[in-house]
Amino acid sequence: MKKRAIALFLTLAMVLALAACGASGESGAGDGATLTIFNSKMEIQSQMEEMAQKYSSEKGVNVEVYYSSDTVAAHMSTKYASKDPYVLSMVDAKDIYSLGAEHAIDLSAEKWVGDTTQAISVDSKVLGFPVCVEARGILYNGDAIKKATGKDFDPAAIKTTADLKALIDEIVAGGAELPVGLQKEDWSLGAHYFAEVYEMHEDPDAFIAGIKDGSVSLKDDSVFNALMDTFDVLKEYNYAKDAPISAEREVTEMMLAEGDLCFKFGGNWDWSNMSGTDYTENIGMMPVPSSLDGYNTTLVGGGSKYFFIDNSVSEELQQAAKDFLNWLVYDEEGQDFLVNTCALVPAFSNITLPVSDPLGASVKAYADNGALTPNYNYLPDDHYAKIGASFQKYLAGQIDRAGFADEITAYWATAEVGAH
Repeated sequence: MKKRAIALFLTLAMVLALAACGASGESGAGDGATLTIFNSKMEIQSQMEEMAQKYSSEKGVNVEVYYSSDTVAAHMSTKYASKDPYVLSMVDAKDIYSLGAEHAIDLSAEKWVGDTTQAISVDSKVLGFPVCVEARGILYNGDAIKKATGKDFDPAAIKTTADLKALIDEIVAGGAELPVGLQKEDWSLGAHYFAEVYEMHEDPDAFIAGIKDGSVSLKDDSVFNALMDTFDVLKEYNYAKDAPISAEREVTEMMLAEGDLCFKFGGNWDWSNMSGTDYTENIGMMPVPSSLDGYNTTLVGGGSKYFFIDNSVSEELQQAAKDFLNWLVYDEEGQDFLVNTCALVPAFSNITLPVSDPLGASVKAYADNGALTPNYNYLPDDHYAKIGASFQKYLAGQIDRAGFADEITAYWATAEVGAH
């Protein structure tokens, strides 16, 4: 009896040891190990989870997808501090620059590198796989505009702030009193709208360095003032102007989609919420109008979210991750998952599936025409929260433009751009 108990104990210990080995990610993907994927795009988490189940059953690879509401940088820091990295992590571009050299494998030899212009390289090594292309600008509802003006809307005709103001005045005269929506979120204001102040400069690094050392006066900067002039027009006709910080993103998106609003600053990611509404047919995206010629004909965008493969996991798991990336780019089911299931604009020239959502189609058209001003990917982790908070005060009328410029200048006195 005692011998049988010892034998049973040893057998159980061996099973637990093997299970622990498989859970640790240190064995191959085909022998029970798991291809863990971190997804940082909240709007596609359910799609990623469903894909993981199907991919696991069809490919014989265990796949698990995780999401965190923490900032990407904070969440990744926690994972590395606990020595529990994901095999495949979807992060922001700046995270590739800050984490890649230490933690990512070199993907330069992968076939897909030749089919994209959006991959991220560090020290001549391709470390970041572009998940999609995203861009920001002014979203419009052409049907709502036509209802108010009686004329078909041509977004190419609206280039300057004066053009936008004249059209809105015409819309108001047609019965739509407050036809604009503005989001209150700090990321929308600080990371998306205000970031264009940097991005519309020929050399964003030099511009930020000038703010830091005092050689650039933000109050007198032509790009800052041009973009704030446009923002003031949007703010003047904001449907929630009396309580702008109370406006809910989902409500604003629904109002634009259904034709209760004509314009909203945002990006093609807004379609994830708009698609569930009773949306009208003629919806699209155009550049932010500006008095600066040459800066009002492009959307701002490019590769958005990047996968990297961790260099501390086994070669088998690294290969499983490479296989998954190739599946996204070259397999018909993978392409369909990206473009149709997730409604993303692909970053790869070989993917020719039509982009079905109207905002994504607008982005693809600008991208195909080389009309994207690149994102500036090196802002500090706290930039959107700090600048966004100041921008919220400006939106609410608590500070004027000069006060806003002063708060931004004070921020850059101590802030530092990310490594690149």
